[in-house]
Amino acid sequence: MNTIKKIAAGAGFICASGLFYLNPAMAAIPVQHWTQASGAQVYLVPSPGIPMLDVQIDFDAGSRRDPAAQAGLAGLTANMASQGVRAAGSEPALDENALGEAWADLGASLSSSASADRMSFSLRTLTYPDLLGKATALAARQLGEPAFDDALWQRERQRVAAQLKEANTRPAAVAGRAFAAAVYGTHPYGYQLTEATLSRIGVADMRGMYGRLVLPCRATVSLVGAVDRAQADALVARLLSRLPGTACTPLPSLPPVAPLAQASDQHIAFDAAQAQVLIGQPGYPRADPDFFALLVGNNILGGGGFGSRLTSEVREKRGLSYSVYSAFGPGLHAGAFTIGLQTRPDQAAQAIQVAKDVLARFVADGPTAVELQAAKDNLEGGFALRIDSNRKLLDNVANIAWNHLPLDYLDHWPQQIEKVTRADIQAAFQRILQPEKMATVVVGENK
Repeated sequence: MNTIKKIAAGAGFICASGLFYLNPAMAAIPVQHWTQASGAQVYLVPSPGIPMLDVQIDFDAGSRRDPAAQAGLAGLTANMASQGVRAAGSEPALDENALGEAWADLGASLSSSASADRMSFSLRTLTYPDLLGKATALAARQLGEPAFDDALWQRERQRVAAQLKEANTRPAAVAGRAFAAAVYGTHPYGYQLTEATLSRIGVADMRGMYGRLVLPCRATVSLVGAVDRAQADALVARLLSRLPGTACTPLPSLPPVAPLAQASDQHIAFDAAQAQVLIGQPGYPRADPDFFALLVGNNILGGGGFGSRLTSEVREKRGLSYSVYSAFGPGLHAGAFTIGLQTRPDQAAQAIQVAKDVLARFVADGPTAVELQAAKDNLEGGFALRIDSNRKLLDNVANIAWNHLPLDYLDHWPQQIEKVTRADIQAAFQRILQPEKMATVVVGENK
């Protein structure tokens, strides 16, 4: 075993745990922010307790930037960006296997993904000098020179097509597709990869999207680990050094998600032991000033597990479902508000009615004082678990960076929860939700 492999293997337990050294109950979380000459936005939390570093690089290149006829392009582009690098100068090309072996030799990793809003690259590496430089250089190659190999894409296209066909055999996937279309309509948040859009996507389209959107001036970079500001600044510059230095022009703005004009019901026949039920509407963007009131309120309604009102009414009192939940999905636009449950097909109509009644009462009357205190205790008591590892803390720092939140956002998170009142929740839910205009999707109901 070579020296690098020995170091990486010996420190493997550190990478697995990634514990953040700072006790959140004892001190503030020191988020630093600056802008590089390229325009890249950098956010850093030094964590010198263990020799490792987690980095997330975000670009406004999520599926909301997909052309409608090529829905799924962002996700497929992100996936192919991890499948090899092209030759550059004296450096040979690395196919997907060689690239994987190179990362394994370093005991590090670089993954890529796309959500509705972002295309993200996540680097994890040890910070020993003979490892960090090599990992940074390899990550810079992968970011700046993805192969987008056509032969590999043809194979991947077949695999993705098979996955789409398989998804059509699962009632939950069928329900999710129908629900997204009902809630978002023609907004890009509702775009979905299909066999038809897949057939229109080629490597030229991936290269075009990547070259237009994945630029240093569009990068938001979050770091948590054993580096100081000077090291982080140099590292970020090197990570982005192989991307085109093209000047950024403003990206076109996208319309807001339109509210639903009326209620809708879809009942999709499906031979399944359980009916899949989704009820909802557009919710709110992350920038909404009532974020904390909506967070606490949803914990009471259906996001707090067995202590939630939906669980009490649908599961505990009536035995209509093993689990039932509610959730908001805020993003740059209004993500969906969703109530979800599974139930016996012959009980679907009753379960839906109970869930809708619970929602309507909650929107009209808000929570009780007992429910509010229980939700605050739950959220505040679990706050430490949100930041108890480098990876979790990085997720929170990236959230601060992407949503332009105050640098001390995490320091005041428990106090923001404590400030929420019953009146705040009632007013926020009445402003955001219209129970009488929601979309309902049922897959597998007995009719």
